[in-house]
Amino acid sequence: MVRAAVLSAVGAPLEVTEIDLPEPGPGQVRIRLAAAGVCHSDLSLSNGTLRQPVPAVLGHEGAGTIVSVGEGVSGHAPGDRVVVNWAPSCGECHFCGVLSEPWLCMNANDATTVPYARTKGGEDLYPGLSSAVFAEETVVSARAVLPLPEGVPLTDAALLGCAALTGYGAVHHSARVRKGESVAVFGVGGVGLATLQSARLAGAGPVVAVDVSPEKEELAREAGATEYLIASETTAKEIRKLTGGFGADVAIECVGRGETIRTAWNSTRRGGRTTVVGIGGKEQQVQLSALEIFHFARTLTGCVYGNCDPARDLPVLAEHVRAGRLDLGALVTERIGLEDIPAAFDAMLAGRGGRALVVLDDRDA
Repeated sequence: MVRAAVLSAVGAPLEVTEIDLPEPGPGQVRIRLAAAGVCHSDLSLSNGTLRQPVPAVLGHEGAGTIVSVGEGVSGHAPGDRVVVNWAPSCGECHFCGVLSEPWLCMNANDATTVPYARTKGGEDLYPGLSSAVFAEETVVSARAVLPLPEGVPLTDAALLGCAALTGYGAVHHSARVRKGESVAVFGVGGVGLATLQSARLAGAGPVVAVDVSPEKEELAREAGATEYLIASETTAKEIRKLTGGFGADVAIECVGRGETIRTAWNSTRRGGRTTVVGIGGKEQQVQLSALEIFHFARTLTGCVYGNCDPARDLPVLAEHVRAGRLDLGALVTERIGLEDIPAAFDAMLAGRGGRALVVLDDRDA
């Protein structure tokens, strides 16, 4: 039995309780979690914006230590420090094997619909995004863990599992920001802060951060923003003024709201690139005219998991961490326990703070 934050029904508050977690089966590993980040996608799963079988244990951004492995597992052993990969590539589907786009893997989240544990009452439990890291321990496919290079604190490494990879990939893989290009980042949460740090790594400038909260300016500037704007009806005009009257070469939207996506598009220069990282609901509509698509010649793209191949990109990010170029701890504005996750959800809804980090085991912090 281990403690976990359980979502009993869509829209219900999470309840911290004991669950019956089995030993790993063939091809699986059991992990003692050191930490788990609270991502907006977890909130979207809990409120029904994204589909999730229930009851479930949410959480997909985590790192920890393998405590046992199932039959047939090779390359992983008890004691290994690992990062959870919530979207493991199958390596065989059309997107993985033919297109080499593992972030679009057709089978990445097959485990989400398969029970992985039971409640104390014997009811099947499902793993949020195949990961279920809002718990002291979890059991996942051996494909869903990545070795953590030495020199990276295990608790901070949880952020590598989603926020850091997504922000880094949005800049380097999706938008393909070049040195000297201007970048506007909309939304200064955990992913937005990672995006700002990654824009700084790319040598972008100026880097404009946009958010509804004045309190986030210091966070944004520490992450790499050279300018900070409070979101308003004149945001696009202000960004054009800061970029020589043209608009940003690249706008990256990390909110997932139709209005914000539209503003990001309006803020981008002719021929520029607008990348949407935020996940919004079906009701969030974006309307563009055929004439403006022609006239502005901008590119509007979605971005899944930063268009990353985690097996390739995680070692790159780890090297940036070791060299001091990427500060995972700076993404975290609050360190909490399992019981505090509902309050962290409320803070996200209110637009407060960056990443909340659930610290579960700090023995190897």
